[in-house]
Amino acid sequence: MEKRIILKEQDISGQINKISQEIVKKNKHMQDVVLVGIRTGGAFLANRIQEAIGRLNVPAPPIGVLDITMYRDDWTRIGPTPLVGKTELPFSIDDMIIILVDDVLFTGRTVRAAMDALMDYGRPKKIELAILVDRGDSLRELPIMANYLGGIWDTSADETINVYLKEGGSYDHAAIEEKAP
Repeated sequence: MEKRIILKEQDISGQINKISQEIVKKNKHMQDVVLVGIRTGGAFLANRIQEAIGRLNVPAPPIGVLDITMYRDDWTRIGPTPLVGKTELPFSIDDMIIILVDDVLFTGRTVRAAMDALMDYGRPKKIELAILVDRGDSLRELPIMANYLGGIWDTSADETINVYLKEGGSYDHAAIEEKAP
């Protein structure tokens, strides 16, 4: 399988810093902002964004983790017993600005499932989306786009983009990879 690196460790760090600065610029006081990472890659990135915001001399927002397994429209295809992770939202999302964080935006279905899941926990004032890697809109199935974005790489249906992070047991990098036949 061919693997082409598109982001190295320093690139990922730079994109996280850029996204964090944009979040603070748009939400000056940060008092009603919370970060919610989609398990697992989005949760890792949300932690890093929280740390980066904390280095900008503003209060770092609270952070939560959302598992969307049972909200996916393809969960029955995952297998007979899908692995459901824990959702951790140690705060009310009512009237909050939620920055939903994920690693890759592709069809939009994961983000849709995450928004469905969030609505079961309350009524946010606003939901915004922070994405490290966008695969471009040519393969997008739902009208979803990021408010905060690391970068866009247009890919074909025969390719995938994977983000590998040290929290997941790898070294930090993102790669375009050909799908196995």
